[in-house]
Amino acid sequence: MEKKRRACERFERAFRKFKEVITNPSLFEFFREEFIVEITTKRFEYTYEAMWKCVKEFLKVRGIECNSPRSCFRELIKEGVVTEDYEGTLSRLIVLRNELVHVYDEERAKEIFEELKKPEVLGTFSAVLNGIKGDYPPF
Repeated sequence: MEKKRRACERFERAFRKFKEVITNPSLFEFFREEFIVEITTKRFEYTYEAMWKCVKEFLKVRGIECNSPRSCFRELIKEGVVTEDYEGTLSRLIVLRNELVHVYDEERAKEIFEELKKPEVLGTFSAVLNGIKGDYPPF
């Protein structure tokens, strides 16, 4: 249970930092777009990794073993922690994370940045976090 709590605390902190950069348009007054894109994509990667590890630990407590983000997200939906409405976005997050690891093109990084700003990204992270917190409060 302690490992789950730590994993989920990391997810919550990472999500808070990712949300901060996504929802703060005034950053463009102080930083170049290139810098903001880099910060945002890195914070997304960290949030994504923290989320799936939190989900993995959460499911382990329930007696469910999963070893990949995709299988963990499927199980999370199957368990009713989040609805099937999030399945598409969770799948898209997997693709974006995998792309970011290998992006060497500044233009593609900007395109991914634009995708990360879509409300469904924050909404999905929030739904997963709230679903897990609602099931086992407090962390």
